[in-house]
Amino acid sequence: MEMSHRSDEFVSIATQAEQDLRDLLNIPSNYKVLFLQGGASQQFAQIPLNLLPEGGSADYIDTGIWSQKAIEEASRYGHVNVAATAKPYDYFAIPGQNEWNLSKDAAYVHYAPNETIGGLEFQWIPEVGDVPLVADMSSDILSRPVDISRFGMIYAGAQKNIGPSGIVVNIIREDLLGKARALCPTMLDYKVAADNGSMYNTPPTLAWYLSGLVFQWLKEQGGVDAIARLNDVKQRTLYDFIDASGLYSNPINKSDRSWMNVPFRLADDRLDKPFLVGAEARGLLNLKGHRSVGGMRASIYNAVDITAVNALVAYMAEFEKEHG
Repeated sequence: MEMSHRSDEFVSIATQAEQDLRDLLNIPSNYKVLFLQGGASQQFAQIPLNLLPEGGSADYIDTGIWSQKAIEEASRYGHVNVAATAKPYDYFAIPGQNEWNLSKDAAYVHYAPNETIGGLEFQWIPEVGDVPLVADMSSDILSRPVDISRFGMIYAGAQKNIGPSGIVVNIIREDLLGKARALCPTMLDYKVAADNGSMYNTPPTLAWYLSGLVFQWLKEQGGVDAIARLNDVKQRTLYDFIDASGLYSNPINKSDRSWMNVPFRLADDRLDKPFLVGAEARGLLNLKGHRSVGGMRASIYNAVDITAVNALVAYMAEFEKEHG
């Protein structure tokens, strides 16, 4: 925790963590990997400060609460064109790209591949031509392979699939550096971070170190391809049970369902409390849905193995037998 970030030991830790992440995601050499502070929510402002020129505009895709927060923040710095929204579908489906109204002169296109609260996830990468595609992968990074070269920038808060909260990983194409506005604070300038190896000031060393251990663990599991196979089994196990049930339901369009966050509702809301009490008694925690949507939500990130999913399904079946 107290190791100097300038020491040879920590520089070695940081270098190894970056290389392991590059290996896991096959990051091309013309991309910088930054380990920054402030979490993904700070990126909502940092992105337009670095990529949206004065008087310019950016396209944003609205598929839920996190993309809405990004839209609200970016609107403080320039014109935001909401090129597509899932609102007509009650945020239960992602609008097909034939419904999008992308700008010809957008500085970038921003979207959230996975919406943790609503359980809505892109199973495809948008086609945006030569416009840089910016993705908030806070909740689905490293969950399955992704072609980094399709993106101008990817950012991810660590606390889902990478490591402890307090650090955010930023993978940015080199040609997008050096575009920060004059008013952009030095600490928020991506080029400054890149030129200083993410150490312009003291970084969150412990979070960086632990993130590196997670990258090593992922390699030991067989890499992202192997994790993706496990994640596929986990999500199918849970969704198949819900779909076959008479007590539980998931409202999301089947082709847009999240692999990481599975929201579900009980047929009678009065059963929510006893369901949660019984779950906690069995060591099945944090199943209460977000306060904005209610119901239940099972988050099955990389560290949650299939035995945990099977335990949840077994409990859900037991509860349905008693209350269904």
